Amino acid sequence: MLQGAFGHAKSNSLMADYASLLSEAVLRHRARLAEHSARIEAELASKVKSEFVANMSHELRTPLNTVIGFSKLLQEHERRPLPAKDIVEYASLINDAAAHLLSVINDILDISKIQSGKYTLDSREVNIEEILVAVITQARIVATDAGVTVVPAIAYDLPTVRGDDAKLLQAFTNILSNAIKFTSRGGNVTVEALRRVDGGVGVLVRDTGIGMTDEEISVATKPFAQVDGSRARWREGAGLGLPIAKALIELHGGRIDIRSKKDVGTEIAIAFPPRHSVQPVNPDEPMVAQCDLT
Repeated sequence: MLQGAFGHAKSNSLMADYASLLSEAVLRHRARLAEHSARIEAELASKVKSEFVANMSHELRTPLNTVIGFSKLLQEHERRPLPAKDIVEYASLINDAAAHLLSVINDILDISKIQSGKYTLDSREVNIEEILVAVITQARIVATDAGVTVVPAIAYDLPTVRGDDAKLLQAFTNILSNAIKFTSRGGNVTVEALRRVDGGVGVLVRDTGIGMTDEEISVATKPFAQVDGSRARWREGAGLGLPIAKALIELHGGRIDIRSKKDVGTEIAIAFPPRHSVQPVNPDEPMVAQCDLT
């Protein structure tokens, strides 16, 4: 009887030791996985930061060099007289470079405010049709120079939405500019807008550009990251346009979906809630009708 009890106690002790060893092994394995995951995330964050610093350095230095170089030529006008047409041209180049520089700085400040939660909206009833018409009108100059056709398809019965017209103008300008920038000469960009079944507004921007993979879409929507971070990328830019547009639309309670296919094109669908609603767009509701990217 005592031997049986002793054997049973010894068995329990062995099981407890085994359970303790197994638990420690599981904890060590989880710790290794967590350490590996943290190291991967740190390396990725470091890579993104390095690419962002390199790209920002390029984006800031290029216009600054233009401003410094041509202003120096103008400064030496007394010693080296310049023709009137050259003075006008140099002044125009300086103005363009300064405007580009200001745009980059504003983008950096905007994304920083959004991430810190200090970004405010001046909310009122907004006419999306008026905003889209203004954006398309401004973009047509750049589109014409790039050989890209902008095709509007805006319904006339669009309801108003609650929002900040200046911020929505900025968001749509960023989206349309991106579409034009990554569309080759001879291509087109279509801007559609319609009334949603819930009383909100749906907007679809579709291009015939270079397109993106799912992984590239994920990168393109992250602040301070670029699909092509190399200095040899075929389109210049700070890479903040789409993340800012996405953040601004979400601040309005809207939702943005991106579908794309390499060498075929990209379509960006945006949905805004009706003006009387304080709830964001239901993620289970369909956006606007999307075409098949085949």
